[in-house]
Amino acid sequence: MFVGKFQNSIDSKSRIIVPAKFRDELDGSCVIAKSLDRCLTIYPRDQWEKFVSEKLEVLPTGNPQARKLRRHFYSSAAECDVDKQGRITVPQELKDYAGIEKDLITVGSYNTIEVWSKEYWKAEIDPDTGELMNASDVAEGMEQYGF
Repeated sequence: MFVGKFQNSIDSKSRIIVPAKFRDELDGSCVIAKSLDRCLTIYPRDQWEKFVSEKLEVLPTGNPQARKLRRHFYSSAAECDVDKQGRITVPQELKDYAGIEKDLITVGSYNTIEVWSKEYWKAEIDPDTGELMNASDVAEGMEQYGF
């Protein structure tokens, strides 16, 4: 399970360090792809395969929107090996999509990892509270989703 938030950066060879806490669950390789909200998602291989088999491959091929959705995920995905220093290389297209230039935020998201440019992450933060959500919004969300 991936939890926590870490600050790091991307180097001149487009490599990011996967936080040590997350590396073991990647087991040496992963898939990185575009996500929502202008961030990237790192999937452990087993989670990517589960996502593909349970979500993408069951989409109806006769539906044009479903075909576009499938293409969106497959075309934006890149297979990555985790090197001995715990780094993966991010393709330029994905860096551009996520606005990653130097500093980034890596966030555990249960069975995947999100990678954010520091600037895009800051844009998600409420300037008054310094949090993603204030207490009232958290309570409302919990009620809405049956927590």
